[in-house]
This record gives sequence, structure tokens and C-alpha cells, in this order.
Amino acid sequence: MEMNEVLEKLPKHLLNLVIDQPYNDYTPQDHALWRYVMKQNVRYLSKVAHHSYTEGLEKTGVSINEIPHMYGMNRILKEIGWAAVAVDGFIPPSAFMEFQAYNVLVIAADIRPMDQIEYTPAPDIIHEAAGHAPIIADPQYAEYLQLFGKIGARAFSSAKDYEIYSAIRHLSILKADPYTNKKDISKAEKKLAELQGGLITMSEMSLIRNLHWWTVEYGLIGDLRKPKIYGAGLLSSIGESFSSLQADVVKIPYTIDAVNYNFDITTRQPQLFVTPDFENLTAVLNEFADRMALRKGGIYGLQKALESKTTATVVYSSGLQVSGTLAEYLADNGEPIWFRMGSASALSYYDEQLEGHGKKYHKDGFSSPIGGLKNLYTPLEMFKDNDLRRNGIEEGRDVELVFESGILLKGRLEQVVRRKGKIILMTFNNCTVTYQDKTLFEPSWGTYDMAVGNQIVSAFQGPADADAFGLTFEAPAEKTHKINHTEEAKKLHDLYKEVRELRQGNYTEAPLLKIYEQVNKAYPNEWLIMMELLELASKFGTDKFRDDLRKHLEKLRKTRPALKTLITNGFDMIDDVVNVRIEPSVA
Repeated sequence: MEMNEVLEKLPKHLLNLVIDQPYNDYTPQDHALWRYVMKQNVRYLSKVAHHSYTEGLEKTGVSINEIPHMYGMNRILKEIGWAAVAVDGFIPPSAFMEFQAYNVLVIAADIRPMDQIEYTPAPDIIHEAAGHAPIIADPQYAEYLQLFGKIGARAFSSAKDYEIYSAIRHLSILKADPYTNKKDISKAEKKLAELQGGLITMSEMSLIRNLHWWTVEYGLIGDLRKPKIYGAGLLSSIGESFSSLQADVVKIPYTIDAVNYNFDITTRQPQLFVTPDFENLTAVLNEFADRMALRKGGIYGLQKALESKTTATVVYSSGLQVSGTLAEYLADNGEPIWFRMGSASALSYYDEQLEGHGKKYHKDGFSSPIGGLKNLYTPLEMFKDNDLRRNGIEEGRDVELVFESGILLKGRLEQVVRRKGKIILMTFNNCTVTYQDKTLFEPSWGTYDMAVGNQIVSAFQGPADADAFGLTFEAPAEKTHKINHTEEAKKLHDLYKEVRELRQGNYTEAPLLKIYEQVNKAYPNEWLIMMELLELASKFGTDKFRDDLRKHLEKLRKTRPALKTLITNGFDMIDDVVNVRIEPSVA
């Protein structure tokens, strides 16, 4: 991976998911497929997409004639503060969000097979590079994407979420391989349907993914009656970009209610949401974030952390962050008063681990009270040195702290840690912590580090300082399939290569005619290379050669219904007719 100033800011735990773009694995047929889709997109989307799309194609270095190389894109993307990395298909949603938070566009390196040219349920380079990249050239939208990444990366997931993600990834891998047995696809679809059908309680991640889908992937913008397209799923699908604007697709004003609409990646969407402008996207996102544990904190936040059964971070009002797996908490009158992390834990401040307070030191977990001291108006976190002395709280002396909740701490105060004028941590020896008849800490357990803060103001999934904590996103065990083409297919690819080379140089009808004869004999059902030959022949070929090519394609259009709209749109493109047709279908 060629680094730049944007990529250098990526945390180490994300790098496991990055792969080298397998550029040499793209076949000449793949490049022809890319070119067909992009030429169709540009001629149609220039009329119906948000104005930043066509402007962004040039700004982000997305070529129309060939699959873009990540290195070339990055040299241009860095000018707008972004970068791109290649990944192997679907990656975990939280990782996807975190890349986005760092202004990094995640691009699935594979390209869709020919039979999914209009729409694919799997992420591919057409979807990512041609769909996502151009729109981020719009500064307001780019800010929305980054904010979405920051919020989404800290949404709590459930174990069920990961099962569904794994099932979606598996299904997409099977569907992206043209040689997959249909029975295997059917089995994978059934498993995914069972998992999604059994989902009762929606996690924060599943809800925010709905918002992501109806905006970043499938969003419309502007007037409800005549909206424009900005969602990457629509911008990368010539079929659905057309059908999305038809009357049978319900258009709904985009509000927070969109979180309640689930989606099916395997088919076209029955409804879409229209935002009046990009500013509204940010307003709705913030409205949702205000409902998340990330901003609510309190018992709600602790409960979400407990339910997640994985690494979470709880944040005190002092700014201290405690990361670990929450095991239990205590509450009084609807407010949390104590919690315990049951796994190796770490303490941080503003996402930076405190020296000496990593997982090795807190290997057995961490526990601490929450709240103020009894009969004291000023929160302990706000105490100055004279406030501490006035209340008999001094380093090197035995102290007794009685919390409003009734928690009692007795021990020798060894150290007071401050950050930005606030007390965030107090360390005790020979310490006992009790609540009613329950012992929360006793001297034999060692040194007691007490977090300081009147409230838990936030809770989120994952550690505060991911690299120091040792967080890793393991690359998925199941890899996308490296397509093993038959010898017959490889020979066809060689013919595509010849056409490509002719287009890039000077040519006459003779070599085109020779390729046509070879294709007509060995691959009579191959439509795309015939369309490329017709495009070239329309410039320099004889009337007879053009007529032969058109008759061949007309025959395919009549005898193979699945090719009808593709060939028709190809004719219109060559004839420079700006029109798009699409037959109702599902992927």
C-alpha cells in the first residue's frame, strides 16, 4: 500500500483488513464491463444525479475507460483530504465506519460478474470507486460521512449482528462467483433469511446501518417529486438508478423514522428517502446520536455495554475513560453508583491511554464508584488542593470517603491524578470499599485505583485507545473467490484485449472483422465484445460490417430476454441517444 498523509493516520488495528489491489487480476473483459457501466452512468446520471457526482468523477480520479488504480486515485483524493484502500469484500460494519471516520474510502477490490452488470448484492469496485468516491468531493457531504463514521464506529453491536454480517458476506461471495452452484446460493439465502427473521431487538449498529443504507447507499436529494440521486448504491447501478426515480418506488421525506426501515441487499428497494439537502443528513444523524449510549451515558449506557458482552468504554464526567468488558453495575434511584469490568481493562483520557494503566496493570479488571460525596455540593472531580485539604483528603494520609449513594471507601491516599484541572483518578493502598452489606474491594486485592466523576456521560463499543489496548480486526477467514477462468474464457479475454488495444491506437476495419468472425464462431452469445466492436465500427467501419454487427446483437436481444435492456442501452449509447431502459427484475 502506497501511504500518504491521510493513510498514515489510520490506527494499526485497521491495517489487517487492507489488501493490495489485485490490479493484474482484472481481465480485459472486466475493463470492458467497467467501461460499459461507466459510460452508461455518465450519460444518464449527468441528468439525474446530484451535481457533485459528475464534478467529483474528475476530482477523485475515477477513469471512465478502465478500472482505476488505487495509487492513482489516492494521489488525487489526498487533495480533498481523503484516501482509499482496497479490502476483500464486506468488512465488519464497525471497521467500515472507523475507516470512514479517518476519511478513508473502503473499496472492495473485486468487480461484479457479467450476469450482475446492472446490479450486484456484493460490494465491488464499481460500487465503491464509481459510487462513493465522486460524491465525497462535495465538502458538506464529506463532513457528513466523516461524522457518520465517528458516531457509527462507536455504536453497540450484538452477537446477532456479527452472525448476520457473516451470513451476508458469505452470500455475497457466492453470488460474486459466476461458477457457484445454485444450491449453495439457495442454502446461504435461507440461512440469512432465518437470521434476519429472528432478530427482535435492534442494536444501535443495526439501526445506524439503516440510516447509512437510506442515505450513503440509497439516498435521494432535493424535491420530493423530482429528486436527484446521491447514494452510491444507485450511482453504481445503471438499472436501479433508473428504476429508483420511477413512480412505483415510494419516495419518503428523510427523517429519523428511517431507522425503522430495514433493507434487503439482494433486491431493489421498494421505497427510498429524500433529504432536502446534505445539512438535513447531519441533523438527523445528530438526532439519532442523541439517543445512543455514546451521548446518553447513565444507566442506559451501562446497560448497552453490559448487553454487548464485548469490549466497551464508559466515560466519566471528569473525562476518564474505562475500557473493558462490563460484568455488572449497581444503581440507586435510577442512577448508576458503581460498576465493574470483568476483564483486563485500561484507563484513558481523550482516547489516549494513561501511562501505567493498561491491560497488563489492570489484568483482573477494574471497578469504581460513580457520583458525588455526601453533603458536598462541589463534585470531587472539581476539587482544588485546598478543597481536598479542607475535607481531610491528602496524599499520604488515611481518608474516608462517603458517597451520596452510601458507598464507603476507607484507605490511604497515595496519588491524585489531574487532567485539565480536573481530578480523574485517585490511588489508594490498604483500601476497603463497601456498599450496604456488600464488599466491593478489600486490601488483600492490592492497590485500588478509583475513577473520579459525578456521572457516566458516555458509553460506546470498543476501547478508547484501540492501539494501546491491542484491538485487532482479524481479516475474515472466508475470502472472496479468486475466479479460476476456463481456457475458453481466457481465450475470450484475449479477444477483449485485442479490442482494447485497437481502441487505444490506430485501426482499420480488417482487424475488427477478424475479431468479429472469431467471436461469432466461438462465442456467439457474447454481447459486450460485439457492442465494443460496433462502437469502433461506427467510426471507421463499412455499412455492411455495422449492419452485420447490429443484426447479430438484434438477434441476441430477441432470443435472450436478459440482454434486452443492456443491448438497447448500448445501441442508444453508440447512437448518442440519452435514454435508459430497464426491465423489472431482481438480482
